[in-house]
Amino acid sequence: MSILPQLAFVLILGVAGFILSKRIQFLRRNILLGKAETRNDQPENRWKAMFLVALGQQKMFKRWVPAFLHLLIYVGFLVINLEVLEFVLDGLLGTHRLFAPLLGGVYTVAINVFEFLAVAVLVSCVAFLVRRNVMKVERFTKPELKGWAALDANLILVIEIILMFAILTMNATDQILAGRGDAHYLVLGPLFFSSFLQPLFESLSTGALVALERVAWWFHIVGILAFAVYVTYSKHLHIFLAFPNTWYSNLKPKGEMVNMPEVTQEVNMMLGIPTETPAEAPAEIGRFGAKDINDLSWVNVLNAYSCTECGRCTSECPANLTGKKLSPRKIMMDVRDRAEEVGKSIDVGGPGLADGKSLLGDYISKEEINACTSCNGCVEACPINIDPLSIILQMRRYVAMEESGTPAQWNSMFQNMETSFSPWKFSPSDRFNWSEKVKEEEIK
Repeated sequence: MSILPQLAFVLILGVAGFILSKRIQFLRRNILLGKAETRNDQPENRWKAMFLVALGQQKMFKRWVPAFLHLLIYVGFLVINLEVLEFVLDGLLGTHRLFAPLLGGVYTVAINVFEFLAVAVLVSCVAFLVRRNVMKVERFTKPELKGWAALDANLILVIEIILMFAILTMNATDQILAGRGDAHYLVLGPLFFSSFLQPLFESLSTGALVALERVAWWFHIVGILAFAVYVTYSKHLHIFLAFPNTWYSNLKPKGEMVNMPEVTQEVNMMLGIPTETPAEAPAEIGRFGAKDINDLSWVNVLNAYSCTECGRCTSECPANLTGKKLSPRKIMMDVRDRAEEVGKSIDVGGPGLADGKSLLGDYISKEEINACTSCNGCVEACPINIDPLSIILQMRRYVAMEESGTPAQWNSMFQNMETSFSPWKFSPSDRFNWSEKVKEEEIK
């Protein structure tokens, strides 16, 4: 027997592994462009969040129809890929259906389960294509989803449909060949879904069937390897990053803003509250807020790479719903695009972060971040606990404290809060004067 197929398989596996490892290193380096941040507290709550939100898709089911379709694809992805182990071993050892003799009738049941899930994935992908391109669900028609973003979403759905057809075609031709007595193929028993395709291939010669079966087999395994590489360039990277992203979720109550340590220390000193003096002065003066990705935390950049661009955040955003430019989804896409740009520049020996560009201004405008109401609707809506608000607040702090560029009305409000402890310009001692009029009315 020729070992060329095995050598070809090893070569393809090695190339895919090499490309994937290089891409993973690139992504890791880009994520770590962000500032250090420790989020390993409350491990029991972090495990719980990862189990319920990432694995259990708890937040997806606030919208039942897409959630059910997504669940079918998700379960199909997890279960069907168990068969990839057999594909890999068959490719390395030159065998065919290695586990069939070992598992007997259980193997046939497993293949029927895989076929059911393959059909479920196929139907779900078709439904998602219809939702995006025929029904044109509003959150999929926003400006930030033009061009590559829309193509990427459609492309991945089409690829999944083709891969599922490859599984069914492989099983159908495999069983026809087994029925003809070919020693290389095993009779597995009735395979429900692929049996509907068998009449399409019955008239083919044995040689043509073998060729078709091999093409389907190679297409599926090479497709899986190519898919694994492609995912790292796609919004579907969330398949893998959803788990660490939910682990590193912000566990503080929504609405609790993180104070800036530098400002907190200054305020404490003014109030005479003892503060911890750092052992060494910083090498350079820190920046208030965030202007570029290196001013954000690495968790913020991880959030950006984890975003699947589903648009649930944008569809819940009151600013976006009233026609403002702000789209939380675009904020996350912009952070990821900036990280990619800087990372590619570094890899070719370019200026990196010193390229004259910045996240604020070149990617995200002041108009966008000023439109945010800080309501946390986007954070609540995200299926994997991404926090766009954290990024928006950090950029607004930069504009306010580094550029003094906030709107004039805001400056008046800030001054009133500093002097009168409220957004309104009147003395705190006069705050309840209105109640005296109420009392007078009651007396009358």
